[in-house]
Amino acid sequence: EDGLLQEAEPLWRRSLAIREKALGPDHPDVAEGLNGLAAYYEKLGRDAEAVTFYDRLLAVREKSLGPEHPQVATVLDTLARLHYYQRQEAQAEPLWRRSLAIREKALGPYHSDVAANLHDLALVLQVQGKYAEAEPLWRRLLAVQEKSLGPDHADVARTLGLLAVLCRATQRQKEAEALEARATRIQSIKR
Repeated sequence: EDGLLQEAEPLWRRSLAIREKALGPDHPDVAEGLNGLAAYYEKLGRDAEAVTFYDRLLAVREKSLGPEHPQVATVLDTLARLHYYQRQEAQAEPLWRRSLAIREKALGPYHSDVAANLHDLALVLQVQGKYAEAEPLWRRLLAVQEKSLGPDHADVARTLGLLAVLCRATQRQKEAEALEARATRIQSIKR
């Protein structure tokens, strides 16, 4: 499979070049070529190259669809994730903030994509030690999950555990213990 992946690069690049020449660099079909090449580099673990193409894709999507379109949020989310994986939390944070704002406006507060953004933004804030900013996001995520998935869902238990980590980091041991106890109770439910 790796050999086939390696052979695909010149084909992806050629396809993109043809689209750009025929349609112009900002055409929506060029965006699809940029997305394919970015995803290709991401699959190979060549994150820096993937970021370059996702940045170009973001510019095309913003120009063709508008800066508040959900597809723009998807590219922002992908870019944030790549920066986070490269331990570039400061670059990931504003991308996740913007993605969250777009998705909340377009999809509503209880959509699964909004929940995913709440998780990711809370996590990147917590990793940076921005506990006061992360905590309300964890609590919002918990409310979304409890409403959409039910109070005994496994995802609720995971969020409780992450919120407990934050409570321990902010010297609130009793609260952390209560959150962990609830998470443990949820995890013990036979499914």
